[in-house]
Amino acid sequence: MKLLSVVLLLLPLSLCLAEVVEDFIESCPQFFPTLNGEISPPTGFIGSQYKQICQTLNDKPEFATLYDTTNKIPVYSAYRFTGLKDCTRRRGDWFIEPQLNTYTESNMATESAARKQPQIDNQAKNADYVGSDYDKGHLAPVLHANSQNCSDATFTLTNAAPQNSSFNRGKWKVTEREMAVFLNNSCITKDLRAYVVTGVVPGNKVLKEDDVTNNSVRIPSHFWTAFCCLDQNNTHQSSGGYIGENINNDVNGPLTRQNLEDELNILYGINVTLFGGGC
Repeated sequence: MKLLSVVLLLLPLSLCLAEVVEDFIESCPQFFPTLNGEISPPTGFIGSQYKQICQTLNDKPEFATLYDTTNKIPVYSAYRFTGLKDCTRRRGDWFIEPQLNTYTESNMATESAARKQPQIDNQAKNADYVGSDYDKGHLAPVLHANSQNCSDATFTLTNAAPQNSSFNRGKWKVTEREMAVFLNNSCITKDLRAYVVTGVVPGNKVLKEDDVTNNSVRIPSHFWTAFCCLDQNNTHQSSGGYIGENINNDVNGPLTRQNLEDELNILYGINVTLFGGGC
């Protein structure tokens, strides 16, 4: 019985890899478009608090996440959309990323499986959401997953940010489906490659307002998403995006990639490019 318990405890650690890397372009470039001969992840986010994560499950990389360890929310998650699939939601705990806490374990793990690691200081925890009015809002969503394995991999807290529950289950969910249908019908069926990047803008509030350590999870003011479709010669064919305030409000879009970047530049207060300035 004890042996079985040990096996069950170690199972998430052995199957779920989420490596913090030095460079997306070297470690998981497949989730970003190649434009003008260069792999083109979003630019503009500079600082030691930003960590690059190649999200991998069962030895298969599924998407990439840039994570903000100061605000304890992802900046963005990037992935390939390959068509509408029939994936279901995984039951069970959400994963955390031990490496964000100077822990040497390279495996993604549930909090219970990683309970012997040092205190979790640089990322969100399940407990942060308890008693709040916010959902754990996916950036790389289940609806856009290309397999059940990919769907399962999205359930990591490094791929989630506090999202108004009505917005998450209402108008943002409609937007995710609208974009998925468009990409499926206008890109995938035409043998184009579809790349998506979805992110959040840090807001002025945190989940635990009474946290005297000022170390709580930042609530985003906005959720945004953008896509870029390329032909087999890496020539841009279609692009666009959406953005919405993190309240039960309308989503603005579809926008051109340039118009979305212009709005993000104002909100972030920095010069942001979503696909290296291409698309």
